[in-house]
Amino acid sequence: MPIQPLFGEIGFKLPDKTAFLECALLAVYKLSLFERNRIAMELYFRRDNGSVDESIQGLIELAGGIRRPGIVREMMLASLKAGQEDDGGVDLKLMSTSLKEMRFTAKAFSAYRDLKKVTVFGSARTRPDETAYKMARVLGQRLSESGYMVITGGGSGIMQAVNEGAGPEHSFGVSIRLPFEQKPNPVIEGNLKSISYKYFFNRKVAFLKESDAIALFPGGFGTLDEAMETLTLVQTGKRNPVPLVLLDEPGSTYWIRWIEFVKEALLEQGYINKSDLTLFERVDSADDALQRINRFYSRYHSLRYIDDRLVIRLTSSIEQGKMEELRIRFSDILRPQGEISLSGPLPEEIDEPEISHLPRLILDFKRDDFGRLRDLIDAINSF
Repeated sequence: MPIQPLFGEIGFKLPDKTAFLECALLAVYKLSLFERNRIAMELYFRRDNGSVDESIQGLIELAGGIRRPGIVREMMLASLKAGQEDDGGVDLKLMSTSLKEMRFTAKAFSAYRDLKKVTVFGSARTRPDETAYKMARVLGQRLSESGYMVITGGGSGIMQAVNEGAGPEHSFGVSIRLPFEQKPNPVIEGNLKSISYKYFFNRKVAFLKESDAIALFPGGFGTLDEAMETLTLVQTGKRNPVPLVLLDEPGSTYWIRWIEFVKEALLEQGYINKSDLTLFERVDSADDALQRINRFYSRYHSLRYIDDRLVIRLTSSIEQGKMEELRIRFSDILRPQGEISLSGPLPEEIDEPEISHLPRLILDFKRDDFGRLRDLIDAINSF
């Protein structure tokens, strides 16, 4: 029976074809939303997901070798929740790529955790006949001879020079996929320690998370970006203190002018503290850069926060006579009635047995001036 007569018999007038199609599509869309919302289960990071928790636990046990299942469980739940919340944009793809890049980064560096590494930044456009290129090659050589590995952006210019000096065995290359300039240099191309990134932010994590020192040669926007990124993280305590060395070739004023800008435009305007100027040092030779890095680790080893206390691990102890000097000089960075004291390892450090023999300096640190914390580390190294 034709549709129009049927509607006529029951008192309805059939709308025109366009309106009818719109109504039908709207109904289908609302039904799909209803079905999606009806079957979507509210997920929680607490263990309150019933069969979903059981399935996740089963997958973890089936895969085997999961050392920290609690964290992996949360990652899996975050993925499921993201899938439920997906609106068809690029978010899921970004999350997936980021996780894969971060996983491979951890895998590539895991075998070298016990070796100190120095990240070196600088222009990809520096030519082999330039003094800065030759300095960078010497720096890479000096660092490898002193037991350091180097991390560069894996490209040409300063990056290639450092990798040449250090050699492929002591080099990491963390490159970014760009339509110009950036491709693996011959030293690290094909090296298992060469990692290519889609996203700059993942690459930055590799540069800064894995490094024990930062060295910067003159460069463009990327070099300055990495300098500011490092300073921001160290200044705010989001990254533990590291030596940050600015290298100028003899007679160059690149970093001198940058430091003048920082003092005139930032310090004098009150945008930073005077103590923040201690977070970086300028040198004009590879040997001087190496000396500054070595000095930073001459007594200082590492640090860790345990509750409200800052635990500084030392390679050698400090004389009791020097402790009072530290208390007086650095009382401004301690909490009210706070103290600085010598100690052995705390019970909470049981997960780091390899450094349990190191003496500790315990501080009630206010965490509001990390430039002064760098001053403290310098003082510790000077004793």
